[in-house]
Amino acid sequence: MRLRALLETEALGLRLLGGEEELDRTVRGVMTTDLRDPSRYLSGGELVLTGLAWRRNSADSEPFVRILASAGVAGLAAGEAELGDIPDDLVSACRRNRLPLFAVNEDVAFATITEYVVRQVSGERAGDLAAVVDRHRRLMTSGPAGGGPDVVLDLLTTDLDLRAWVLSPTGRQIAGAGEPLAPGVCATLASEHLAAVRTGRRGPHRMSIQGITYSLFPIRGHGRGPGPAARDVRESVLSDWLLAVEADAGDWPAERLDLLQGVTQLIAVERERRDAARTVRRRLAQEVLELVQTGAAPAEIAARLRVAAPVLLPGLGGAPHWQVVVARVDWDGGDIPGGPVAQSLLEEILVDPSISGPEPSDRIAVAHAGDEAIALVPLPPLPGEPGEEKGGPDSALHADVLLTSVREPLAAGLADDGRLTLGVSAAVHSAEGLRGALEEARHARRVAAARPGRVCAAGHHELASHVLLLPFVPDDVRRAFTARLLDPLRDYDRRHRAELIPTLEAFLDCDGSWTRCATRLHLHVNTLRYRVGRIEQLTARDLSRLEDKLDFFLALRMS
Repeated sequence: MRLRALLETEALGLRLLGGEEELDRTVRGVMTTDLRDPSRYLSGGELVLTGLAWRRNSADSEPFVRILASAGVAGLAAGEAELGDIPDDLVSACRRNRLPLFAVNEDVAFATITEYVVRQVSGERAGDLAAVVDRHRRLMTSGPAGGGPDVVLDLLTTDLDLRAWVLSPTGRQIAGAGEPLAPGVCATLASEHLAAVRTGRRGPHRMSIQGITYSLFPIRGHGRGPGPAARDVRESVLSDWLLAVEADAGDWPAERLDLLQGVTQLIAVERERRDAARTVRRRLAQEVLELVQTGAAPAEIAARLRVAAPVLLPGLGGAPHWQVVVARVDWDGGDIPGGPVAQSLLEEILVDPSISGPEPSDRIAVAHAGDEAIALVPLPPLPGEPGEEKGGPDSALHADVLLTSVREPLAAGLADDGRLTLGVSAAVHSAEGLRGALEEARHARRVAAARPGRVCAAGHHELASHVLLLPFVPDDVRRAFTARLLDPLRDYDRRHRAELIPTLEAFLDCDGSWTRCATRLHLHVNTLRYRVGRIEQLTARDLSRLEDKLDFFLALRMS
């Protein structure tokens, strides 16, 4: 039913206070609340009834309304029994967030409105559609035996003649009914969906490929959707799954749209269940990496790896080789944490894109700290000659191909204010090599960050002529190289206390980002630009050039 129908029903005693242009919104349910944050109980499309007990002062209205708008509720109805006239701050907050607001006459009970809405909505959902939804719900809540998303999509096909697929944000097929979609089609659908989400368009999003129309529905989990746990869409856009349906939903009746929204919520439950199963692998990765970074003894690291190996590679016959992959997601302004996003992306990117289903990602352990995510990737040893062990490196990841199939969707999700950089280490066969592999992957990521583009990767082979050769450079050559670049800056710092060396270190550590570097150093961007300009003047170098950045980086490393 539509909001307009509620307003036109005199017995409900509703008076419109704002949102005339939104009265054609569909009401799919009703909820009464006086919680300051009712988001956990909202799924979208509700008429929310409130007695305003959550409001202690005028500052409370904006956060409450923003939570409702982010959850996609149809409208808000506030009772006049407690405070009399509806406060102006609530009216203003609803107008700013485009949320229709009604006043409920003090003589009308909330139960009367609830009963009316439930009766109307239930009547529209009666019949076969209600039976289909109930069957879906029973299957999804019956545990693994229910079959997961694939069974739900099969029922959409058999009951409603709809072909549908669940896709990851990189365009990998997670589940599907019937023939799988071509990888190119999956990537294009994911790109369109991410671009639509970033521009704020309401779903479902529609597009045609080779004469076939698809409707795209977001699958948002609890704490991952646009609610209070993720107020900025950038926090979730690169981790949410999507449902692609081979149909044009533009002319669907409200009950069919409601059914598909219900299906996405059921699949989101399955997504949450699978995410929870990753907790053990993430904890293993975190423990191993903490040992590596704190300089723990190789024997202690090796013991932890022996625990991790059977979890990541069940049935393994021998000790695996290991690779480290480091990823970082940076957003302009630096106000959105990139670590969780990078972690979710790594868990997806490191899966072979030709493999459908969520299970392959169960063999990847990814931890995150700050804006950085670190993956510990086991490589199964290959059989060799008797008494020898080959393998690992032969099946190693390669930076130049890792992002090939996912570059288009990721670029759409990052839009014009995000960036993903990724570095890949060489394969190592023991705990002793992990610390070097971690540093190698981090240095490779810095090389990727110095390149143009929204999605960049670099591998260990690109460091061979720089970082890996430093131990073999004669001491006198190292001293001469360092002095030539850094002595002018040190002398200037001693005379003027200008802190050019710390500024250079921070600038390189922030991958040349003026905003993040200025924030880290607590400087105005203009002051930072002056200091960098002085560095370039004193050294006759250009910090916008990759070669000069690398020279400074190596000089600081050797000093």
